[in-house]
Amino acid sequence: MTCDITLLVNPTAGRGRGARAARPAASALRDHGFTVRTVVGADAAEALRRAREAVAGGTGALVAVGGDGMVSLALQAVAGTGTPLGVIAVGGGNDFARATGLPIQDPGAAARLITASLKGDGGREVDLGRVGDVWFGTVLASGFDSRVNERGNRMRRPRGRLRYDLAMLAELAALKPVRYRMSLDGGPQREVEATLIAVGNATSYGGGMRICAGAVLDDGLFDITVVGPCSRTTLLTVFPRVYRGTHLGHRVVTTHRAASVSLAAEGLTAYADGERLGPLPLTATTVPRAVRLLGTPGPGAGRTRGGPGRGAPAAHPDR
Repeated sequence: MTCDITLLVNPTAGRGRGARAARPAASALRDHGFTVRTVVGADAAEALRRAREAVAGGTGALVAVGGDGMVSLALQAVAGTGTPLGVIAVGGGNDFARATGLPIQDPGAAARLITASLKGDGGREVDLGRVGDVWFGTVLASGFDSRVNERGNRMRRPRGRLRYDLAMLAELAALKPVRYRMSLDGGPQREVEATLIAVGNATSYGGGMRICAGAVLDDGLFDITVVGPCSRTTLLTVFPRVYRGTHLGHRVVTTHRAASVSLAAEGLTAYADGERLGPLPLTATTVPRAVRLLGTPGPGAGRTRGGPGRGAPAAHPDR
């Protein structure tokens, strides 16, 4: 294992927390004998290019400093390469860190766990989802939740989370079920009317909404949550339960587990890890042990199979 570590930093993550977190993280890594270099791109494309160059150049680890958007970017560089990934979670959502039991808003603690993992077990292998050439670590959203995200991204005002709250209200006013065609594990295609379908490699999106609360990161399966047709009143009743994961017991919610899922629907754009993925149709596949993750407590961190729930709306982009 080389002693050269690359920090992939988004300086604007969490209203500037990314830039501030990079300093104590780098200091903690250097204190343990690692050489640290920082990569900051002018935009996502440049940051990804530089991250891939670091991986190709043999860096000992790529450490993403920021939110779920920066983790998503880092995954595109390290997935399937054998280069381990570290996460310094200082964004607004931090769902990947939450699902894997990593520290949130504590860059020093996260860096210390990363160094211990590099010098110890070398990290924990976890699954990723894949759609075409794009990897994702948490949840693929389609339906009401992705429409909220899409509308919010088109809005210029207001800034911050309020924009997505307003986008949700607008989508509630236009709420109607989507006619999906869904296939699990290459099986027969079936028509499903639903408010949304979420495909979970991990449990949550949108900063803690446990839409796929039963998901396990190393079982080789997605947890797929289908919220069926429902009224605005029902959706607003189900929505608060998503944070506890208890929405899975609601009569309009059904769940499935599969290693791959194909979804088709008219006029829908999918999001994964809070990032725009593209229009349906698509096929998402689980790739077991696709990345080695540094600093995690171990298999099953953060939950046990059969615990509470899965869910509903909105994922906020968090780079």
